Amino acid sequence: MKISSFKSGKWVQRFQYKSFEPIFIDTQWHLDNDAVTLLLSQADQKLGELNAFSQLIPDVDFFIKMHVLKEGTKSSHIEGTQTNIDEAVQKEEYIHPEKKDDWQEVQNYIQAMNTAIASLNKLPLSNRILKDTHKILLQGVRGKHKQPGEFRISQNWIGGSSFADAKFIPPHQDGVIEYMSDLEQFIHSENSQLPHLIKIAILHYQFETIHPFLDGNGRIGRLLITLYLVHSGLLVKPTLYLSDFLEKNKEHYYDNLTAVRTKNDLAQWLKFFLEGIRVTSENSIYTFKEILALRADVETKIMSLGKKQILAKNVLQYLYSQPITDMQSMANAVDVSVASISRLLNDFVHLEILVERTGYRRNRVFAFEQYLKLFR
Repeated sequence: MKISSFKSGKWVQRFQYKSFEPIFIDTQWHLDNDAVTLLLSQADQKLGELNAFSQLIPDVDFFIKMHVLKEGTKSSHIEGTQTNIDEAVQKEEYIHPEKKDDWQEVQNYIQAMNTAIASLNKLPLSNRILKDTHKILLQGVRGKHKQPGEFRISQNWIGGSSFADAKFIPPHQDGVIEYMSDLEQFIHSENSQLPHLIKIAILHYQFETIHPFLDGNGRIGRLLITLYLVHSGLLVKPTLYLSDFLEKNKEHYYDNLTAVRTKNDLAQWLKFFLEGIRVTSENSIYTFKEILALRADVETKIMSLGKKQILAKNVLQYLYSQPITDMQSMANAVDVSVASISRLLNDFVHLEILVERTGYRRNRVFAFEQYLKLFR
């Protein structure tokens, strides 16, 4: 299959509608587009830099937690939720009741991502992992009655209120298992001779075209990108998340996916995807550099605290994964008294490391504002 002569599939008449039946992708591929090859080289280079850079950062897992939080927020934004990163890092009790459903959807995404990444330590990337991840994604939120963790057994559609005005109707439910089996085989195939970044771009397109679940396909499809990057060894740590780029270019994202189906224009989708990898890798490297600079700055500041330096360093470690918090939560996390934490937090506010947000004397909430800015 040449990229230049790609045929995406065909429309099949059903009762009162036509469904799109894509070709199978587990086949021999040939990359024959010079523009795509050039962008592939640039994206590979930047992704390699990110992978190397992330391995040099001490305690990088603390910072990855915030990258996952941002990904959960951005990927959910694409689906219409309104939770922002400041809300995503807070405890449920601080979330306005009208926003709790959206907040929970983001929390589910974060849990789903973390569980899926952990699963790759003992399982290959597979439909089993995708199903398990989907089940977590929909627990207790919108879509909880739409077969969580199971491929669909009924027809779905994208856009519109019914088949009559739908923007796109994915393949008939009778073919979903076969399509997803082909997709899984393609993940592990060594016959395709495709570079990994081209492969994951095709995988994401095919997954979104199959739309194998009744709900949550967009989020699982975007999560699949990071899972594949880790599974394939392109990333040692899960440090690249594409949803921020896709949200900022949402119209182009959907238009390019549609153009593959309607115009067989796979090359344009590949160029868009590779540009997303390049830009996101650059942004992630920049964010990590800013984190290191901030870390050096605050560690210099706490040198003025004398004997409290050890406790201050423990609190800082906690703040890198929980940058909005209260005294009790922090005291529990570092296992000291609330009184000790209260004195230290006053020092942190004085040193302009933390900002107190409530203005209360009790039940105060503190934000690591400079750190949060890096992920907004």
